Amino acid sequence: MHEFTAEVEELAKAVMEYSLARLKSDPPLDGPRTEADLYSELGNTITAQGLGGKETLKVFTDTLALACISTDHPRNLAFIPSAPSEYSNLFDLVVGASSLYGGSWQEGAGAVFAENQAIKWLIDIAGLPKSAGGVFVQGGTMGNLSALVVARDQARKTHPDTQRWVVACSAESHSSITSAAHVMDVDVLKIETNDELRLDGAHVAKAIDELHATTNKRVFAIVGTAGSTNLGIVDDLATLAKTAKERNIWFHVDGAYGLAGLCAPSVRHLYNGVEDADSFIVDPHKWLFAPYDACALVYRNPALAKETHTQHASYLETLHDDSWSPSDYAIHLTRRVRGLPFWFSLAAHGTDAYSEAVEEGIRLAKESAKRIVAHPNLELVREPELSIVAFTRKGWTPAQYQQWSDALLEKQIGFIPPSKHAGESILRFAFVNPWTSMDDVQMILDTL
Repeated sequence: MHEFTAEVEELAKAVMEYSLARLKSDPPLDGPRTEADLYSELGNTITAQGLGGKETLKVFTDTLALACISTDHPRNLAFIPSAPSEYSNLFDLVVGASSLYGGSWQEGAGAVFAENQAIKWLIDIAGLPKSAGGVFVQGGTMGNLSALVVARDQARKTHPDTQRWVVACSAESHSSITSAAHVMDVDVLKIETNDELRLDGAHVAKAIDELHATTNKRVFAIVGTAGSTNLGIVDDLATLAKTAKERNIWFHVDGAYGLAGLCAPSVRHLYNGVEDADSFIVDPHKWLFAPYDACALVYRNPALAKETHTQHASYLETLHDDSWSPSDYAIHLTRRVRGLPFWFSLAAHGTDAYSEAVEEGIRLAKESAKRIVAHPNLELVREPELSIVAFTRKGWTPAQYQQWSDALLEKQIGFIPPSKHAGESILRFAFVNPWTSMDDVQMILDTL
């Protein structure tokens, strides 16, 4: 039996006490400090003799943790924050303590089985066939890149003489699409949206047909966005799917933030067409109440992904049988079972609770929009579609937006950095935290 030394036993107790206290208390907002400021207080924490476990934990809890913004604070409405459920956070401790490897079925069958059941729920609510499958990867950037690499491999089979490949998306698509294109050394065709700021099949068809007719480039994937990061807009997935199918082009849906809305009956209709996707992603660490980091990557035909991503080496051949090894379905080999905390929370709470929690974010967005419209100093950019509310402060310069944001964080009221839309500064609330209340929203609005 492995026994702790007295020092490790004392550290284990302190770690559990801190973890439980953090999970049970109202989350702090906190905020960043400069590197020089931190160094002046801590100096070099890596030393020849070591600080000891208890002292190193104290360095973290008393200084380093306080220099990080808590993503689960109810008034952290920046970017797309995170709000892990209590169950998922607690089970993340179990995952860490269990020393599980999630790259192969042989080494992690039980964990992979559980992850696949969580993936299956996403497949079912999206309406893909039962033969679909996927894997949890680090985040949306890795998920989009992995899917697009498979898409290009398939396009090479039908158009082997193509000299330059192109991925088509909207100007509102996530920056990870451009990043993936850079890594793959392919071009990006950014297509204008319609009057509703959605990418639709008509605009995409015209742009692709013109590109194919006038250049030697070829589009290998169309990317639809299911909930844009800035405004929360869902593209016209049904017409995009039709356009892709007519041209034998891979259709990928980037739903890192917004595809969680599939489980909310009030907005389910917005996602019509996702059932025809060749691949999609959604990040449970955003709006599905899982801790960082977990992106669910799903393929209509996972065998195509396995063909592309399986790594071959003498020491790996024992893994290449008919079992499901997650490392075969994305750009990774070594892999944490990052989908397990999501599975645990989903299994423990039930899917109805998830629907209710996502609906609460949508309700908060709609109610916040009403208060913004009634506010004498604010203007709503557009009615919220999902759980993001964008608005402006009348008469403010970009500098004033930033000054307000900095002061809000300094006073520990909230974290709301400015963004831009159509070249103008805006503010935005991103509601993914079920513990955020309208009282929290009003506290922020009162400062404007």
